[in-house]
Amino acid sequence: MEKKILFISQGVSFMGNSIQRNLEVAGYEVTRIDPVVEQFAANKSNFELLVFYLGKFVEDIPDFLVYLKDTCLEEDKILILLGNIAEIETVEKVVPEDAIAKKFERPIDLKNFAAGVENVYNHISARDEKKTILMVDDDPTFLKMMKGWLEGDYRVTIVTSGTQALMYIADNKPDLILLDYEMPVISGPQVLQMIRSEVKLEDTPVIFLTGKGDRESVMKVMELRPDGYLLKSLPREKILASVKEFFNARRLEALKEKV
Repeated sequence: MEKKILFISQGVSFMGNSIQRNLEVAGYEVTRIDPVVEQFAANKSNFELLVFYLGKFVEDIPDFLVYLKDTCLEEDKILILLGNIAEIETVEKVVPEDAIAKKFERPIDLKNFAAGVENVYNHISARDEKKTILMVDDDPTFLKMMKGWLEGDYRVTIVTSGTQALMYIADNKPDLILLDYEMPVISGPQVLQMIRSEVKLEDTPVIFLTGKGDRESVMKVMELRPDGYLLKSLPREKILASVKEFFNARRLEALKEKV
């Protein structure tokens, strides 16, 4: 990942210039734009990391904030905010907090700011490797179909039984397990229970795959406290979007914990 930042700020100001110089001294290639939809649309594809220097103007750019929100959520952008509490709260009324990697309140300590940006950058770089997914289902046709859908973005391993899954995770720790709820011999709930009982595996996220979408069945699945569930009947685009959203949420949680 290149050390590039899209720096969003309105007009020219001493602090805005200082922030930009600070980033450039830290080794970043900085492109600066105004908070205008057309400018953002023309530049956003070249950047993963966005730094937004706020001001009173944020109350007057609702259309830009909506576009910023949609871009961060749909295109996997990382957003850092700088501003006072009121300005940050104005942005958070539109952009959900879980889409914001880090916030710096004024007065801004440029040294701490540079260190915080570097931490965010390092975590983005680490996450750029493909995530690993273990898929467990006794239907080989469904497995092959799902593998075909997912393997463009993830490293996918497929197994057809709970026994094979347990053998695999004895030596490997996937980033996510997609686990069929109903399987013969060792069921999905039994596999989940065994995973949660192992210290080295207990924090491995598990999402159940289920063919039943009625309220009673879903409640039964969620009583086991997995990290979520997916209906097997969902179309390709919704399954891919759900998996991507899961990893995005986990990534932002990790960023907030570590930076």
